This record gives sequence, C-alpha cells and structure tokens, in this order.
Amino acid sequence: MNSANGVITKPSVRSVSQTIDHIERILAEKGIKVFARIDQQAEAKAVGLDMPPTQLLIFGNPRGGTPIMIAAPEAALDLPLKVLVWQDAAGSVRLSYNDPEYLKRRFSLGDALMQPISSLGALVDQALRD
Repeated sequence: MNSANGVITKPSVRSVSQTIDHIERILAEKGIKVFARIDQQAEAKAVGLDMPPTQLLIFGNPRGGTPIMIAAPEAALDLPLKVLVWQDAAGSVRLSYNDPEYLKRRFSLGDALMQPISSLGALVDQALRD
C-alpha cells in the first residue's frame, strides 16, 4: 500500500526478527552493505518503556547513494535506505520503506540518478515472498 506521505507498507507473514533476518540475508547475497540494525523495542525497554516489536535496518551502497546526496544534500535525511519492520496493535507484522519515486519527486532527481535505488520495492517483494 502506498500512502501520500511517501511510505509504502506491506504485510509480512514472518515475525519482526525473522523478516529483518531474511532481508539481511538477501542484502548480503547482493553485496549490499548493512550499516545498522536497531531493535527499537529493546531500546525502549532499556529506558523502562514498552512498545511492540520494531526493528529498523539501515543499508545501501555508497556508489549509488552518494551521487544522489551530492545532487541533493537534503536527501541524506532519507539515505542510506531504511526498512522498518514492526508489529501493529492487532499483532500483524508490517514492513515499511520510503518509496523511491517519492524521494525522486521530493528532491527533483532524474531517473538516471535514482536508478541505483529504484529496485528497493523489488528487493522488499523478494524478501516477503521467499
């Protein structure tokens, strides 16, 4: 589902941890660098707060992202790429990410510049169906 705020959210049949683990394996197979994995539920728990399972994966390829950030420095707010996997109030697991087309419009970037990150949706779809 694509929302007006540029975030795409899709359901996952796996748990939050399993979904993130699976995405990490796919990224490793493709030679894409994982910069960080943040367990936001664990961080909340460390300060005495409760939240549903939520993990953020930050990843990318500097060869693809750097030219975008050079052309539009503010794009560094959205890059490297991120995938958020979270459990909603009903217990369903969701995967959310920034729509590359939204980023393209937001920063007035051309197709050639966006090409390295344009396959994010396909990568997410692969992770959700495999």
